[in-house]
Amino acid sequence: MIVLDEQLLGRDLEREIAKWYPGAVCFITDLRPGSVIKDDAIPKLLLQEKQPIFITINERDFWRKISLNSRFCIICFALPDSRAVEIPSRLRALFQHPLFDSNSKRMGAAIRVAEQSISYYTVKRKTIVTID
Repeated sequence: MIVLDEQLLGRDLEREIAKWYPGAVCFITDLRPGSVIKDDAIPKLLLQEKQPIFITINERDFWRKISLNSRFCIICFALPDSRAVEIPSRLRALFQHPLFDSNSKRMGAAIRVAEQSISYYTVKRKTIVTID
């Protein structure tokens, strides 16, 4: 399951991702409809789902700040809001990378996708690893 941050609403990203991703694609607001979801509540919501992958461009509030768990994955795209339309293709490329090509490899990781590199750390390995 891919869970998109609410700031990505209204861009049809869920439709573009659903064209190639075999699982469910939804927004964080779908996990708790009718309520305001603060950033610190997101890990608790993710733990209620089966192997969710949370996607955001709000790296300032999530990268190296969220409590990781082996039951979910956080992917932060280092993109300005105006380039959020690039997320589906960049996400697909990330999912084809040998380090992240299965849910089992992604779970427990926080991944930052930048213009020319990918950085990540995991529940088991707290140091940041950067790959080109």
